[in-house]
Amino acid sequence: MKADIIIQSDAVFTGLKDQPERLAIAIKENKIINIDTPETMKKHAGDGTRIIDAGDKLVMPGFFDSHIHIMAGSLFNFYAVPLSEAVSAEDAGEKVKAYANEHPDAPWIVGVGWDHTAWGDKDFPDRYVLDRFVPDRPVFLIQAEGHYGWVNSKAIETAGITKDTENPDYGIVYKDENGEPTGILIESAMSLVGKYAYDFSEEQRRDMVQLFLDHAASLGVTSVNDLYLSRAHEQLEGYSVFKEFDEKDELNVRIHLYPPLNGDLEKAKEFKETFTSPKLKMAGLKQFIDGVVTGYTAYMLDPYKDKPETRGEIGFPEEQLQEWVTAADKEGYQIKFHTIGDGAVRLGLDLYKNAQKANGKRDSRHTLEHIEIVSPQDIPRFKELGVMPSVQPYHMALMPRESHTERVDEEKFPYLYPNATFFNEGNVMPYSSDYPIIPLNPMLGLYHAVTRKDYTLEDTWNEQEKISLSQALKAYTYGSAYSVFRESEIGTLEEGKLADIVILDRNLFDVPEKEILDTKAELTIVDGKVVYEKPAQAAAL
Repeated sequence: MKADIIIQSDAVFTGLKDQPERLAIAIKENKIINIDTPETMKKHAGDGTRIIDAGDKLVMPGFFDSHIHIMAGSLFNFYAVPLSEAVSAEDAGEKVKAYANEHPDAPWIVGVGWDHTAWGDKDFPDRYVLDRFVPDRPVFLIQAEGHYGWVNSKAIETAGITKDTENPDYGIVYKDENGEPTGILIESAMSLVGKYAYDFSEEQRRDMVQLFLDHAASLGVTSVNDLYLSRAHEQLEGYSVFKEFDEKDELNVRIHLYPPLNGDLEKAKEFKETFTSPKLKMAGLKQFIDGVVTGYTAYMLDPYKDKPETRGEIGFPEEQLQEWVTAADKEGYQIKFHTIGDGAVRLGLDLYKNAQKANGKRDSRHTLEHIEIVSPQDIPRFKELGVMPSVQPYHMALMPRESHTERVDEEKFPYLYPNATFFNEGNVMPYSSDYPIIPLNPMLGLYHAVTRKDYTLEDTWNEQEKISLSQALKAYTYGSAYSVFRESEIGTLEEGKLADIVILDRNLFDVPEKEILDTKAELTIVDGKVVYEKPAQAAAL
């Protein structure tokens, strides 16, 4: 059989071994038809075969990011003010003003990435700071972790928020001593302005999806899990647009959908029947147990050290969560829970255990996402229950260590942002970015997984949680494929599997760790088609 494409390299990482090998890969239509030494591959070369000689550059399975939010990613990265470099509330205000001046027709000014803890402030900023810079248009600024927002007075007025506005379920409208809204909206309270700020036309939604697809292809990301974003951002979903792209064969990334776990199994069934193609599947259901440490909404086993009156809280009553989990598990759905605090992790494991007792144990691959703090007592329970631990290795460098170390007791420090611990227990780990909370670029996750460098990029944090490069690459490919029951189709380079492949611009196994951050994708193949390519020379075998 003659191949459409043959790729050869001295460094092919199939995912089946821990080191790259000198191999060649023959692709016909959307499948790998052979993988062997370059010499044996000549039989597959015909007049129409494209031959790609990658030299000593790394050829590997396409990256599979197991936890992202597509529409939020495009909004935050292509239509919003970047605020991660802001050094104060006033600096953020200046950046917002400059963006507003450059975009005079934008009805809302949306920003993302601010973090008051990085400014050295313990107190939240208020709306009056923003009013000084942009008084005439509504401003909605999402904090770095995406769990609370900062708005100006015009946004409060537009959304109809007053001193009489009550807190929504699992949300807080911060108010001052006079009962007036301060401009800080916690968790689901962000939806009060989000329903106005996120009112996009269908044309803009299509543009947002296309921007994402182009961006993912340029990074070598060939598959993703698109997870329900939360009650705070419910308007940011693009299911109908994904379907439209899929029906036109315009998806160059495989998308696995996780709509909300909310007890509506009829809606879940509708999703499952609607999204069934090889490039657009409904994979499971997702919900939140808790929030984030910096907002004191992560659910802890013990009180916060710097706010002892609270342990955080859960997003729904435990009985409600258990009812949803048991019913969805009985129908065979896979479930993912956002669990950041050690209390949330324990509760998540308990919910899954109780569902097993009620329905019987099966290969559910239920997952807990984030796991920023975990009790050592709960670590072995993942393997025992068959629950997948899903971490985002760059999260530990998203903000200063103090965002966590000042909030929990010292005996918990070794269990902050665990990673190697779960590998050592024998768990299959899926890797992800949590895009757009951090960039989609997999190199960031790989770098922090193998170095454990913190926010400074100089100091190592919990060095015992370092893993090897091969472990990290497998987590970002096979582990994520396993997380959606597709390990027999994608995630490794093997004969008969779908041809989702990336060529990087260097061999990661032969360069200093810091060079991981500089590494780029040179060519990306999805379903046997080249979907991204840097200018490069194709050479004969």
